[in-house]
Amino acid sequence: MNRVLPDGLIVVAKADCPTCRLVEPLLAEIAQSDQLTVYVQDSAEYAADLSGSLYDKTLEHSYRLGIEFVPTLIRVENGKEVERTYGWHKEDWRQLSGLATLGEELPVMRPGCGSKTLEPGISEELELAFGDFKLQSREIDIAGADDPMETCYERGWSDGLPVVPPTPVRVLRMLKGTERKPEEVVGLMPPDLVPVSVEKVAINAVLAGCKPEYMPVLLAALEASLTDEFGLHGLICTTMFGSPMIMVNGPAAKAIGMNSGVNALGQGNRANATIGRALQLIIRNVGGGRPGEIDRSTMGNPGKVGFCFAEAEDSDWLPLAQERGVAPGRSAVTLFPGEGVQGIVDQKSRDPESLARSFALSLRTVDHAKLAMAGDAVLVVSPEHARVFIDAGWSKQRLREELEKLLLAPGEQLVAGAGGIAEGIPARFKDQQVPKFRPGGLLIVRAGGTAGLFSAIIAGWAASGPVGSSPVTREVNI
Repeated sequence: MNRVLPDGLIVVAKADCPTCRLVEPLLAEIAQSDQLTVYVQDSAEYAADLSGSLYDKTLEHSYRLGIEFVPTLIRVENGKEVERTYGWHKEDWRQLSGLATLGEELPVMRPGCGSKTLEPGISEELELAFGDFKLQSREIDIAGADDPMETCYERGWSDGLPVVPPTPVRVLRMLKGTERKPEEVVGLMPPDLVPVSVEKVAINAVLAGCKPEYMPVLLAALEASLTDEFGLHGLICTTMFGSPMIMVNGPAAKAIGMNSGVNALGQGNRANATIGRALQLIIRNVGGGRPGEIDRSTMGNPGKVGFCFAEAEDSDWLPLAQERGVAPGRSAVTLFPGEGVQGIVDQKSRDPESLARSFALSLRTVDHAKLAMAGDAVLVVSPEHARVFIDAGWSKQRLREELEKLLLAPGEQLVAGAGGIAEGIPARFKDQQVPKFRPGGLLIVRAGGTAGLFSAIIAGWAASGPVGSSPVTREVNI
């Protein structure tokens, strides 16, 4: 912001800074030879005898001057700053003041202290009060006696768990996690097709308990959810179990501390828990996808609170993002319409052929053992199970190809009525070999703890595919 400053010299100081106290006796000498304005951040007593001394109680002057350290000495000419120095450097102060013998008795140099404007929580408050940035969202006034967290419950902003009240300072701090403009519209959030801005994303990220550095991953997941391929509107409205599940690859996962190891699909990791939760809160609070209203899931699943994890990338297996076209070294999220977690317990198979047959037998039960080409699935292979394949030289692609063969089944066993079970596929498939999944419908990732011969299946929404919901991968822009 352009502003006219008082010509002469400006000193910004605070009383509890030893270096500011060191230079305090010099200010009277400076004031005798030049116009001097002193802004004091923490006391009306510091340099109180000087007519140009002002207590900068609100820190507005310090903020507008961009003060990072005290003391800071600034020279102003024609209303504009021309030079500054901070801390006590004898030669610098002499040059700016024009006083050749200033501070003769003082040491050559003393470092200053941090400005009060940089104290935790203060910088955002100052930016909101005196900066150009203004939140576009309507601020809700809460009576002093009301509990902000209870207010969030009462207004329907919660998923049933406690949320972090999205104060303006917290929202501004969250927005610092991305370079994207707060007013930028990411897309139209179903089911109500409401514009979802980066600011709205930040508000819900605060509610979910995210850190600012999670924003790029969350934004990538949101972009993936808004694609036609993902079909979020149908996934929200279905009576089935599914909801968005986020899988993260690349350096971003490590940078924000995501969990791909022990209990990766469970609780306990802030990034995993809150990124998935934030996406669900955006669906609820921006798009209107609330259970019992447009969300008609018969049973739901715990992933509707939030389902997010990272893939382990410490083996020869190609990471999911690279399988899906993302360049090595880049970060990406893959969004999948996931249901609950189905365990695979095989503690005896020590060769890849046996273990692949175990996996195939378990995968047959996705949706129903007699249904085929309906829902997609994610196979989460634990490190101990993965080692069986890797030690035998099997890549992910080799495992997938083997599973596709094993998952072919005679149509006569799957058609409706076969085996005395009314459920099943149409009779036209009776004389065919039928694949369990559509082409590309089985994703394989590696995650989990290093102890335990257990893997997992996460079934997809039964409307998976071109007419329903397909997995979508988006790069993370950091």
